[in-house]
Amino acid sequence: MKLLTRSEEYVLLAVRKLKGNAYTLSILQELSNMTGYTWQVGAVYVPLEKLWKKGYLTRKKGDPSPERGGRSKFLYNLTRDGIKALQEIRDIQDNAWSGISKITTDEEYEQ
Repeated sequence: MKLLTRSEEYVLLAVRKLKGNAYTLSILQELSNMTGYTWQVGAVYVPLEKLWKKGYLTRKKGDPSPERGGRSKFLYNLTRDGIKALQEIRDIQDNAWSGISKITTDEEYEQ
């Protein structure tokens, strides 16, 4: 399986946390909550599209709403392959970080 980018990983995690209520704006809010940074809409569209094309997400149109001028929003959910991709990236990160204790600026380093 090809490695996820950090943005793809975070988007998948946001969709997982939103449990059936994942649409672009809710994903943006969850990403901001997770990372402490403000995410732009464009930074979410590209990973969502890539993840959907890879088969890691499903998407379906929700019911039109008056708040959106009668337009529907896409709702996203993880697929089995999306869950596997998240588990794989977590295993890789755990392996990469193994043997490294808490990192502090008090450590010796080259200047």
